[in-house]
Amino acid sequence: MLKSMTAFASAQGADGAFSWDWEVRSVNGKGLDLRLRVPDWIPGLEQGLKEAFSAALDRGNVTLSLKLSREDGAGRLSVNPQVLEDTLAALEVVETTAMAKGLSLAPATAADVLSARGVMEAGSVEQDTDALRATLIKDAAPLLDAFIAMRAQEGAQLATVMSAQIDEIDRLTEAAQTLLTTRQADLEAGFRDALARVMEGAGTSDGARVAQELALLAVKADVTEEIDRLRAHVSAARDLIAAGSPVGRKLDFLAQEFNREANTLCSKSQHTELTQIGLALKTVIDQMREQVQNVE
Repeated sequence: MLKSMTAFASAQGADGAFSWDWEVRSVNGKGLDLRLRVPDWIPGLEQGLKEAFSAALDRGNVTLSLKLSREDGAGRLSVNPQVLEDTLAALEVVETTAMAKGLSLAPATAADVLSARGVMEAGSVEQDTDALRATLIKDAAPLLDAFIAMRAQEGAQLATVMSAQIDEIDRLTEAAQTLLTTRQADLEAGFRDALARVMEGAGTSDGARVAQELALLAVKADVTEEIDRLRAHVSAARDLIAAGSPVGRKLDFLAQEFNREANTLCSKSQHTELTQIGLALKTVIDQMREQVQNVE
């Protein structure tokens, strides 16, 4: 099936003290351009994600963002047992020394002890970046699946639109073919009139030579090859759409070939109705080329 290069997906996840938000979006691109915005303090995360997305995508400018947050004990306080023991021992020494010298000290309160440097400390959480990296890469898999599914959904719509456009190109091509008989008769009548006018003023000119030149003009005006190539391009375009992505580059090239034949048809037309068909072809082909730019 066809896939579009334009898509979007998002997801959320959590594990232990960590929670995160994913967002991935893409727009048209000549090749695959991956731009990752992920935490740089997790070794190997960017490379792992890049490998996973590169293996699944062929074209598009893709931006992947990860916002990671941690809810841990960094803001909570806890007692450091060793510092508390050292502080109490120091208080005991101070009180004993003071009593020996006949000094009276106010009794120390729990608040006094806790205010001593180092007794209370901020909590911390051990950080295993290897495990976190593996969890995040695994969690990115369903995000990638959702992203690809949206590209496929958009691609199905593109296929419907382009198939209708190719059908219209086919219809116009056959209309041009049907018109050739009438056009040929009109061209022959025009050439005969032109030949008669030339021969009237030719004097001693070689009539056979003049007729030969007019016949050459008739050959140059023949559009049979253009119509045959348009038919071949229609068949090729239908095959590419049926084959599915990645065919964007091939479809883009084919659209250029469609346009080339339509231009030649118009330039060689010399017939009002055929020119109108050629212009209608160019309009549909331009519309198709716009859609092709979205195909992976």
